[in-house]
Amino acid sequence: MKKFSNSWKSSKKPKKQKKYVINAPMHKRHKFMTSKLSKELAQKHGIKRIGVRKGDKVKIMRGQFRGIVGKVNKIDLSKLRIYVDGAERTKTEGSKAFYPIHPSNVMITELLLDDRRRIKAVKNEK
Repeated sequence: MKKFSNSWKSSKKPKKQKKYVINAPMHKRHKFMTSKLSKELAQKHGIKRIGVRKGDKVKIMRGQFRGIVGKVNKIDLSKLRIYVDGAERTKTEGSKAFYPIHPSNVMITELLLDDRRRIKAVKNEK
C-alpha cells in the first residue's frame, strides 16, 4: 500500500482526508499549521489565515485553556500541535509541562515580523 498520495486530498471521504493528514510528509505539514488572524491583523494585512510561527502571540479560543494569551513556545510538526506559554499542566511529580494545542484552536493576535522571509510571505498571501 502507498504511504502517501496527493490524490487522497481530492477525496470527499473523511477516512481518506484523515489518511492524507496523518501520512503527509513534513514539507506538506506546514500547510496544516495555520491559524486565524485577529480582526485588526486581518484588515491590516488583507489575509484571514497564516502559518503559526514560534514567537507569535496567540489567544486560545477553544478548550480548557480558553482565553489565555501567550507566546508560541514550540511547534511540533510531527504531532501537528503548538505549545503556548501559559497553557501548562502540572504533572504528578509536581513539574510543569506545556499542553499541546491544535493551531485551529488559537487566534494570532501579534505576528513576529523580524524575519524578511516572513514579511515577504505575509505580503504574498494577499
